[in-house]
Amino acid sequence: MDPRTPCLVGAAQLTVRDQPGPEPLILWETVARQALSEARLPATRLDSVQIVYTDSWQYDDPVGRLAERLDAAPRHRAYSRVGGTAPQQLIGAAAGRIAAGEMEAALVVGAEALATRRACRRAGERVAWSHPADPKPPYGWERDPDPAALAHELFLPVHTYAIMETALRLGIAKERTSRGELFAPFTEVAAVNPHAWHRTAHAPEELVTPGPGNRFVGWPYTKKTVAVMEVDQAAALVLVASGLADRLGIPLDQRIYLRGWAYAEDTWEVAARPSLGASAALGAAAAAAFERAGLGLDDMAAMDIYSCFAVAVRMACAELGLDPLDRRGLTVTGGLPYAGGPASAYVLHSTATMAGLLRDGGHGLVTGVGMHLTKHTYAVWSSEPGGTLGDGVPVHTAEPVPIVSSCAGQATVAGYTIAHERDGSPSKGLLVVDLPEGGRAHAWVLREELMADAMERELVGERVVLTSDGKVNIAVW
Repeated sequence: MDPRTPCLVGAAQLTVRDQPGPEPLILWETVARQALSEARLPATRLDSVQIVYTDSWQYDDPVGRLAERLDAAPRHRAYSRVGGTAPQQLIGAAAGRIAAGEMEAALVVGAEALATRRACRRAGERVAWSHPADPKPPYGWERDPDPAALAHELFLPVHTYAIMETALRLGIAKERTSRGELFAPFTEVAAVNPHAWHRTAHAPEELVTPGPGNRFVGWPYTKKTVAVMEVDQAAALVLVASGLADRLGIPLDQRIYLRGWAYAEDTWEVAARPSLGASAALGAAAAAAFERAGLGLDDMAAMDIYSCFAVAVRMACAELGLDPLDRRGLTVTGGLPYAGGPASAYVLHSTATMAGLLRDGGHGLVTGVGMHLTKHTYAVWSSEPGGTLGDGVPVHTAEPVPIVSSCAGQATVAGYTIAHERDGSPSKGLLVVDLPEGGRAHAWVLREELMADAMERELVGERVVLTSDGKVNIAVW
C-alpha cells in the first residue's frame, strides 16, 4: 500500500445533557483529545487542524484557540463556512492533502452548544464565553439570500424544505403517513445510540400527529420530524497517512478508508430550482462517489442518509433507487431529528459512527446536505483501501430558473408551506409559483380561510391570482 494512503484512525463523539454545558471551545478540546488518544497521535504531530463552523459563538481565532489548548502548531488551518456538507468537504480536502504527500496528520472537529444558549436565554441570562470576535464577523453564508426571498421571509429551512416537500405531490394524507413510516425506524436507532439527543423510539403516528409537544413548525412538518439543532454535541476525526499509522502502531482493523467522495450543487434559491421536487445534483454526486469508490449501492453494509427533513431523504432515495424502508436502514445514528442536528457538524457524527461500525469490515455510505438542498456530498467509507479519492470540485451545478421579485396576475403554485407561530396557529402561507411567461416568484397567503384550505387539500398545480405592492406579492384564489 502507498504510505500516503489516508485513513481515519481516531473518532470521538460527545453529548452533554446537563445544562448549562461547556462552551464550544471546551467541547472541541474534549473530543479532539479523545480522538487523538484513540489514534495514538500526540497533538504536536498534527499538520492540520480544521473546524466546522459553529453557530453557538463566534471566536476571534477559533482554530488558533483550539491549537493553543492542544499545544499543537499546525501549519495548515481551516474554519469552514455554514452548511451540512462542510464536514465532508474538510475531510475530503484533508485526505487529498495527505494523499498528495503535503501532510501526514489532520484533525477535523465540530461542536455546538445551542442547548446551553437556549437554557441561558430562558433563564434570562446571556452566555459570556471566552475569546469573542470583536467586531463580530458576518454570518458564515457562502452567498447572501436572494432579496426577493428575504422580502417574503423565505429563508428558514423549515419553510424552504416544506415547500419542496409539497412539490413532490404525494398528497396530504399519503405524505403524512409515509413521513411517519420513514422516520419511526430512525427513532429506534437513536434509542440505542448513547450519543443521541433523543433516545426514545416512537410509533409512526406519534411523529406526525400535531398536538402539545409536536406542533406544526412549517406545515406539513411537525416538530418531531425535523432536525433538532439546539443540542450540546461535539465530534472529532483524525486522519493520517498509512505510513504514519504504521509507525504509530495502529492496528489494521482500526483503519477506515475514504474510498471515494463527490460534491455537487443545486441552485442556491429554492424558487430557482429547475425542479422543486427533484435533484439532478444529488444523483450526480452519488454516481460519482460510487464510481470513484469502485463500488455500488448494493455493496453498502450500512448507510447514513442526511435527514434534516423528510424531503431530503425522499429525494435521495429517488435518485439512488433506494427503498425508504431498506432492510439495512437509512441511518447509523438515528438522524438529525433524533440523534441531533448540531448545525453544520452532523456529518462528523455520522462519519464517526460509521467508522466504528466498519471496523468489523465492509463498506458504508455517508451523505451530507447543505443550505436549502443546495449542496450535496456523498462519501463511501470502507475497511478496505482502494478506489479513487476524488475532490471537492462540483460534479454538477444546476442552471437556475429566473426569479421575478414583483409581479401581478395569474400564476400556478409550484410548492408551498404554511408558517406557524409557537402557539400552533398559522401565521402566513409561503408560496413559490410558476409564472405564465416563465420564471418563478414568491408570494404570501394572508387570509385565514385560504391558509386553512391549503392545509386541507393539495394546492400544488392550482391557479392563483397575485397582486403586489412592489415588495411583497399576495396570492388569493
